[in-house]
This record gives sequence, C-alpha cells and structure tokens, in this order.
Amino acid sequence: MQITSNSFRDGGRLPDACAFAVPSAIGRVRPGPNRNPHVAWSDPPVGTRSFVLTMHSPDAPHHWADANREGRTLSPELPRVPFYHWILIDLAPRVREIKEGRHSVGITNRGKAGPLAPDGARHGMNDFTILFLEDRARTGDYYGYDGPCPPWNDSIFHRYIFTIHALDVSRLPVVGPINGTSTLLAMAGHVLGRASMVGGYSLNPGLLGAP
Repeated sequence: MQITSNSFRDGGRLPDACAFAVPSAIGRVRPGPNRNPHVAWSDPPVGTRSFVLTMHSPDAPHHWADANREGRTLSPELPRVPFYHWILIDLAPRVREIKEGRHSVGITNRGKAGPLAPDGARHGMNDFTILFLEDRARTGDYYGYDGPCPPWNDSIFHRYIFTIHALDVSRLPVVGPINGTSTLLAMAGHVLGRASMVGGYSLNPGLLGAP
C-alpha cells in the first residue's frame, strides 16, 4: 500500500491550514483553520473490505502541568505518550481519497458531532476529549479531526503519523466508545496491510522552520 497527500510532503511540516492552533504575535498562539489534510492511498491488498484512517502524535507530553507556561520549557527528556487527532473507521473499499477540508473546517467548541461521518463511515473521538476533560469551557466529546496544537514551550518538533489500515471486515467491531485504544483493539487480527506518512508541527518560535 501507499499513502500520499497534496497538503504536505512526507517528513515535511504540516501547513498552518491544518492546525488547531497557529503561531501569533499576540498571546503566543491563536485558533487555526483546523482543516483536515488531503490524504490518498493506493494498492490495497486483495480481500480488503474496509479502511481505517488514523492520525496520532507519539510526542505529546505525559504531564501537561508546565505546558504553555511562561518561563518554562518542556525538556526533550520528558516522558511522551500517543495523542490521537483523527480516527475514521468503516471507510468503504472503493474509497481512495479524502479531500482537504472534507471532514473538518474550523474549531467546534466542545467538539464536533459523531460518530456518523460522510459516506457511511464513522468518526472516533480524538484525544482533545481527554485534554479538555477538566476545562469547563471546552469539555465535550471531540469527534473527527482536530489538528496539531503542541505546547508552544515544547523543545521538540512534534510528529504526526497518518496511517491507512486495510481490513478484512466491512464494519469494525469496536466495543464501547470509538477512540484510539478501542480502535486498535478492534483491528487486531483484521489488518491486511497498512501504510504511513509523517508530518511535523511546532508552535515554538525557535522551531517554526523545522524540519
């Protein structure tokens, strides 16, 4: 299988158009356009009955106490955990492309509705659901795509991994709410093939040009 994008190159920087937050001269950051990027794939294995698309960062800080705080910097040695930004399951086997902005344009406070998605697919909840759990102004179920929003004081350039999974089932047997963990568990034993590409993003003024 192969995965490509017209929105960014593999190993390159994700565009601001696809970010949840973008750099700002006032207040460090401001809300971003939050458009899902274009993603396309080809050459699925014989027997593919559906696709699952995931986007996650392996670089989210395990603890957020010092995130986005003046006078503090998040060390590269800080423990990191996966953070899921997009989970889209039950994509029909005929689908080979998702256009930029098809599933997300702008930020929806308290999260987009779900799990129903266009063309009979289902969206999972991304991890902004957990991040905003104790924020009374923003708590909610964040379905679908919400783009990069790494801490602006993080010293590392965050990676965002887009993976298309080809499955041998037409409907993923997810148990409970659809999220990163439940999707991975449901896919076990059903993956015929997969392909990934990586984009990067940072809100740290010293890292804006990386990689």
